[in-house]
Amino acid sequence: MSGLEGAREFTAQMSIRTGHWRLYVVLPNRIEVWPAYLFGRAIPTFTDRTDALSVLGFEPVPGAEWEWTEDSEIHDDPTSAAVLIAAIRVRSQSGVSV
Repeated sequence: MSGLEGAREFTAQMSIRTGHWRLYVVLPNRIEVWPAYLFGRAIPTFTDRTDALSVLGFEPVPGAEWEWTEDSEIHDDPTSAAVLIAAIRVRSQSGVSV
């Protein structure tokens, strides 16, 4: 059994890059590209994010909430542009193999 087959929860993250929001599910120890969904320029609503996770075969873990954090484009540079990152715990939907 691979490390992912026994895992039930993952982290989904969303950030903005080149003017578009991108949601992706972090799947540790995988060589393949992580599942991702590209939004437009507007900040995706809670429903938009949940729908995108569903398209990718995931759903929020019951009781999980989106957490927002701020980072910078260039680490250790206080003048660097801010980067917003959102994260939530997710699980694969019933019947979806990860």
